[in-house]
Amino acid sequence: MNKAILDEQAIRRALTRIAHEIIERNKGIDDCILVGIKTRGIYLAKRLAQRVEEIEGKKINVGEIDITLYRDDLSTKTLDEEPEIKGANITGSISGKKVILTDDVLYTGRTVRAALDALIDLGRPSQIQLAVLIDRGHRELPIRPDFIGKNVPTSKSEVVEVKLKEVDETDEVVIKQKTSL
Repeated sequence: MNKAILDEQAIRRALTRIAHEIIERNKGIDDCILVGIKTRGIYLAKRLAQRVEEIEGKKINVGEIDITLYRDDLSTKTLDEEPEIKGANITGSISGKKVILTDDVLYTGRTVRAALDALIDLGRPSQIQLAVLIDRGHRELPIRPDFIGKNVPTSKSEVVEVKLKEVDETDEVVIKQKTSL
């Protein structure tokens, strides 16, 4: 059973609100950079950058980061799966900047922990903030988002699936039951 929790308009509204919150919290966007976590976090970061530019009238830098090699569950992946490495694509230095790490779903916190490790390897930001479209709870690490599109209480038997036009040809967020293999 799939339950839609956000449609295209709700995603747009959530990102607009997050953009306003980012601007307000940082008193503008000077020295800020949005960094999206591969894959869907990158597209959300780009959308946030568009909203920020519409509101502030100036561009905010956007980068992307692949955390594959930083994951603590890499050794539990099947041997057949070779991790695809993309690295980081960030223009300029992040040292001394306010980095707003962006992802689609915050669950256990392990993806964010890996992203933090990857960022620190690139430089020393003055601050790292976290923006997520969905916070579904069930944290295993002490990680808390600064900007949240929607809090969605879930059970561990559920999966939150974010679909974005750039990848999935539609914008929606659905909750599904995990399928047993």
